[in-house]
Amino acid sequence: MESYFFELAHLVLRYFHVIAGIAWIGASFYFVWLDNNLQTPPQWKQDKGIRGDLWAIHGGGFYEVAKYQNGPEQMPSTLHWFKWEAYTTWITGTLLFTLLYYVGADAYLLDASKTSLDKVSAIAVSLAIITSGYVIYRLLCQSPLVENGKWFTLIMVALLAAYSWGLDQLFTDRAVYIHIGAIIGTCMAGNVYHVIMPSQRYMVAEVEAGRIPDAGPGLKAKQCSVHNNYATLPIIFIMLSNHFAYTYSHPYGWLILVAFFVIGMWIRHFFNLKHQGVYKPQVLVSGFAAFFALMLVIAPWHVVKTQNNLASEAISDQQAWQIIDKHCTECHSQTPRSELFQMAPNGFILDSVAQAKKLSAFIHTRAIVNRDMPLGNITKMTDAERQQLAIWLAGLASSSDELNTKDETGE
Repeated sequence: MESYFFELAHLVLRYFHVIAGIAWIGASFYFVWLDNNLQTPPQWKQDKGIRGDLWAIHGGGFYEVAKYQNGPEQMPSTLHWFKWEAYTTWITGTLLFTLLYYVGADAYLLDASKTSLDKVSAIAVSLAIITSGYVIYRLLCQSPLVENGKWFTLIMVALLAAYSWGLDQLFTDRAVYIHIGAIIGTCMAGNVYHVIMPSQRYMVAEVEAGRIPDAGPGLKAKQCSVHNNYATLPIIFIMLSNHFAYTYSHPYGWLILVAFFVIGMWIRHFFNLKHQGVYKPQVLVSGFAAFFALMLVIAPWHVVKTQNNLASEAISDQQAWQIIDKHCTECHSQTPRSELFQMAPNGFILDSVAQAKKLSAFIHTRAIVNRDMPLGNITKMTDAERQQLAIWLAGLASSSDELNTKDETGE
C-alpha cells in the first residue's frame, strides 16, 4: 500500500500543479497580449487618465478594457488580483518536486554512475542550487544590466547552461531538467511575490490616499511580467519533458535543454512582436526550423551505427538474460527485488526470456535508445552491457522480419 499512496500523492499533486500552471500561463499570455494591443483612446478617455483601451468580442458579448496611466480617481469596490495562480503553481510544484526527488531520491535524484553523494547530501546540494539560482536572478534584476534586454538574456542563457552542465555531473538526467524547471519556476513566482504584488499594493495605496503613484514600481513589475512571459514556453517543455526521455537522456542532454530554452523564447518573441503590430514570420519559421533541426541532430543514429557495425556478432539468449535479470528484473518483476517498488512499474514484467522477447521493443526504447533505464542507473548498467543487449535485440528484430517475409511470400 505504501507504493499505492506514493502514486496517489503523485497523481493529486501533478493534477493540481497542471491546473494551476494552465491558469497562470494563460493569465500571462492574456495580459501581455492585452498590454501589447492597447490603442490610443479618444480624447475624453485621455482626459480621465486612460492611457490605452481595447475592444474585444468573446462568448457572445462585447468587452471594453481600459488601462489608466496612473490610476482611477476612485478605487472600485471590487478589484481583481492575479496572484494565486502563480502561488498555487509554485506550491504544488514544490510539493511534487519534494515527493519525487527528495522522498523518492533513490529512484529519481541519485545516479550511482555519476556521484557517490548520499541521499541527505544530494538533497542539500539540490536545495542550495535552486536557492542560488533564484538569488543570482534577483540580484541581476536589481542591477543596471536588466535594462539591456539583449545582454541580460545572453547572461541568463549562459547561467542556465552552467547550471545545466553542473547538475548533469551530479544527478539523474531527468532530475537535471526538473531542477532547471524548479529554478525558472521559482524565479517566476518570485517575480510575482517580490516585485509585481508589492508594486500593485503600492499603486492601490497611493490611489486610495489621493496621490499619483510613481511610475517606477509599475514599470519594474511590467518588466518582471515580461520575463515570466518569455519563460512560459520553456517551462511548459520542462513540465512535459519526462515523457520524452530521448531529450534528457542524450549524452548532451544538458545542452539540448539550453537549446530548447532559447528556441522557446524565440518563438514566444514572434507572438509578442505580433501583438505589437510587428509581423516577422521569419522569427517563427526559424524557431520551428531550429526545433526540427535539433530533433534531427539528437536522433539515435548511434544505435543504428552500432547495430550495423556489430551485426555479424551474436549474443545468446542466456547472455542477454543475464543482463536483463541483473538490470531490469530488479524492478520489473512479479516480485521486485528492489526496495523502491512493491509491484512492477507500469505493469511491465520481465521474469523470463520469453517475456523479455515479447517486450523487446519496450526494452530497446528505454535501455538502448533513450538510455533512461534502469531508473537512475541504480544497478550501474555499463555501455558494454547496453551494446550487447542492443545486438541481441537487433537479432530478434531481424529474425522477426525474416519470418514476416516468409509468411508474406508463402515460403
